[in-house]
Amino acid sequence: MAYEFRLPDLGEGLTEGEVARWLVQEGQEIAEDDPLVEIQTDKTTVEIPSPAAGTITRILVGEGDVVPVGTVLVVIGGDRATAESDMSGGQSQCQSPGPVSSGRVRATPLVRKIAQELGVDLERVDASGSEGRVTEEDVRRAAASGGEPPGPVQEGRREKLRGVRRLIAEHMTRAHREVPPVTWVEECDFERVDLDALVATVLKATALALREYPELNARLEGDEIVYLDRYDLGVAVQTEQGLVVPVVRGCADRPLAELAEDLGRLAESARAGTLQPEELRGSTFTVTSAGKLGGLFSTPIVNHPEVVILSIGRIAPRAVVRDGEVAVRRAGTIAVTFDHRVVDGARAAEFGLAVIRRLEEPDEL
Repeated sequence: MAYEFRLPDLGEGLTEGEVARWLVQEGQEIAEDDPLVEIQTDKTTVEIPSPAAGTITRILVGEGDVVPVGTVLVVIGGDRATAESDMSGGQSQCQSPGPVSSGRVRATPLVRKIAQELGVDLERVDASGSEGRVTEEDVRRAAASGGEPPGPVQEGRREKLRGVRRLIAEHMTRAHREVPPVTWVEECDFERVDLDALVATVLKATALALREYPELNARLEGDEIVYLDRYDLGVAVQTEQGLVVPVVRGCADRPLAELAEDLGRLAESARAGTLQPEELRGSTFTVTSAGKLGGLFSTPIVNHPEVVILSIGRIAPRAVVRDGEVAVRRAGTIAVTFDHRVVDGARAAEFGLAVIRRLEEPDEL
């Protein structure tokens, strides 16, 4: 008997997921609980085991495709011809009239539904997806050209936006669309900061300053500002897969050495791709630093639904004036980008100066 495995509800209010990588192939025999597929959500990548034993009869969703919860991803067991017939029949019921594919075309049920709604014959569509699969973009392109195959291929190498990069694009687009950002920048003397523990020191200084300026440790939900009484700070970490933001908990109350140890562990896990979902959730504020690549300063995008992000500019020896004389000091910049709907400019500046004051007197941390 065939088993249709559907994309499960992965919690956190998620309604869709991306097939990041298939761990099986058609015709393969698998046992129950064998690794089946990796699903990418807007939080993390989850490996899902097979709920049944049998032969992988048909894989219905290609790698890189984003589908809603409940979509049939794969058929396990049964006969391939029967599976194709059942899937084709199941999708054709209760749909508006339109061209019907023979079933030989590789496309997800969602893409088949869109094709029928737009009156596109899938057999006449040039497929651009993995393993010759027809994508939603292929169908919509064909619909725009009157159902005919598209014209000459546009120049340049094309790569589908997928995985972490797709999630970053969606997240940043939403933040840029919804948040009116303003950036405040000031110089900071890092002469007394141990650069080996730079980010951990900034986390501690930031969390202590947030206690004085609670509107920066907040979220905007509808017409309400939610003031948070925990100081769980996200740290942007660059990985081969893209930017991820693990969360360091309790930054205001824990010793600096403990924060540095926790931060190192999280950064290592981020680069190895082994972060747990709970290690990416619930940040109240974000800190980012690009190290030597940071430039003089940057204007990062606020990590929605937070209302502020702090960035550290490049730290280097610079000529500064101290007590009326020019001196060489290890200096850099602190930039605070904030959501002007929630935070006023004066308060953001006062907060930034409070962070800098602590960094210039790190013995007090």
